[in-house]
Amino acid sequence: MRIRATVAAVTGALALSAFAVPAAQAVDTPPSKADISAAAHRAASGKTAFTGEDTGVPYALDFTFSGVKVNGGKPIVVAATNHAHVPVTFSVTHAADLDLSAPEVFLDVELYRGASYQDIDNLVWGDEWPTCTPVSSTTATCKSYIDIYSADELENVDATTWKAGGYALDFNDQDPDSDNIDWNKVGYAEQDGLTTARLQRHTTLTANAAPEPVAKGKTITVTGKLNRANWDTNTYTGYAGVYAQLQFRKSGSTTYTTVKSVKTTSTGGLSTTVTASVDGYYRYTFVGTTTAPAVSAAGDFIDVR
Repeated sequence: MRIRATVAAVTGALALSAFAVPAAQAVDTPPSKADISAAAHRAASGKTAFTGEDTGVPYALDFTFSGVKVNGGKPIVVAATNHAHVPVTFSVTHAADLDLSAPEVFLDVELYRGASYQDIDNLVWGDEWPTCTPVSSTTATCKSYIDIYSADELENVDATTWKAGGYALDFNDQDPDSDNIDWNKVGYAEQDGLTTARLQRHTTLTANAAPEPVAKGKTITVTGKLNRANWDTNTYTGYAGVYAQLQFRKSGSTTYTTVKSVKTTSTGGLSTTVTASVDGYYRYTFVGTTTAPAVSAAGDFIDVR
């Protein structure tokens, strides 16, 4: 679990977690982002990635991020075992002599959970690098994605608010894949607090009304279950101790009305009774919490005779 975060935690930083990957892609067997992350962080602190020798410290690059938006500002809902491909848009401002399309220039926006961009508990980034379109000689608009693999990278504690950080790196005509980089000639910028994004555990909800058909005036029992993605076990488990609303839609109508609220059991179960009156559809609906999104069950038809 949390492969990327483990790498960053070992190095004690995260801001350069991915910058060396594009250069590595030019070699026959490119290292993974996780492998290169530790090397990159150590290099940024003035040590070579593999020898630990002092090779200088990067200078401050004239580069800033702005207008960062993750998933259009909406919560990121991730299932128990899936790949979430989350859109990210942002703008950058940089020195006029910095060519963002140069092969030795790298930039990215990442999501992390933790105290700061230098003190993280978990970290996710995109599989691909951002695509930036120049607006002027010093500004550009960029698009990218954050790729989240719940089975490998998330635990239930990750269902919370994450923060976005960004970095830019200019190797100034040096080979980023070299073991002999002069880090005094490398420009580096890092920016925290770009925006926030909430991760939520995907929910499912069912409803079943019985018996059917039923005589008018008789009792109907409506059962259901509210499940929530469990990132610790990569399964779905019942969401206990929260309320769902039982709703009814009369045949011929398009509008559901709330009948009553029902609290889920320790296993996420729902059950309540109502009196049969007219034909229609019963469903449960859940308004959501900070860790789980809203969801509604499909309506179950009851034929009242």
